[in-house]
Amino acid sequence: MQHVKTSYCPDMKRECVDKEYDKPNRITICHRFREGKNDCQAPREPLDYCIDEYEYPNRQGEKPPVMVSFFDAEKSCGEAGKRVCRESEWVAACEGPEETPFPYGWRREPEKCNFDNKWEGPILDRVYSKDPVVQRAELLRLDRSLPSGARPECKSGFGVFDLTGNVDEWVRADTERTNRRSRFAGLKGGAWGHVRNACRPVTTSHPPDFTYYFISFRCCADASASATSSSESETRPTSRPLHPLPGVRRR
Repeated sequence: MQHVKTSYCPDMKRECVDKEYDKPNRITICHRFREGKNDCQAPREPLDYCIDEYEYPNRQGEKPPVMVSFFDAEKSCGEAGKRVCRESEWVAACEGPEETPFPYGWRREPEKCNFDNKWEGPILDRVYSKDPVVQRAELLRLDRSLPSGARPECKSGFGVFDLTGNVDEWVRADTERTNRRSRFAGLKGGAWGHVRNACRPVTTSHPPDFTYYFISFRCCADASASATSSSESETRPTSRPLHPLPGVRRR
């Protein structure tokens, strides 16, 4: 795990100088921010924690599991002596000590992280099929993820890989939200498609039991517990093993 000790800004404002409105997804994608123009508009909060260097299972060269709910992530992290990352922890690790909007700088660069891949329309009856052969075939057809650490430049200033792109990652909200399908969970980083893929955006439109073909997670731990959790995470199995393309629990 990587140790992160920093001062986190809960409300950061930046100037986007090159933006695109993606009509199908109804989102604005910023391709470049004004360099060095960070405007923190809330009191800073001290953070001292550890975060997995790679997506679960935190081993370089392995693909992260998919079709994982927030509850699956919480259980797997807990069995490794860790926990699901808080949103603030995930963002701080992504922005690094220089607080850049992308883990590698101020401009969105698909050649550095795994995103902007061609979108393939999912056949949802197959994605959520109870027949593992049918489901696996569909997940393999859709899969555009890479093994963790395959893009060496997709690394934050705190030494954490693949925080944007590759797979969407579950996080726990720092405070409960109102008027959202998920009050206490969210998804960070985007996946391998053409989405925002920056450190600050969060998806809150899915309930915590939602699973999908590009959703995964990584784990965090309190700094005081990091030595124990780091060693246990390599050896302690989960009670329901997660694989790169595991069985699915319906929404």
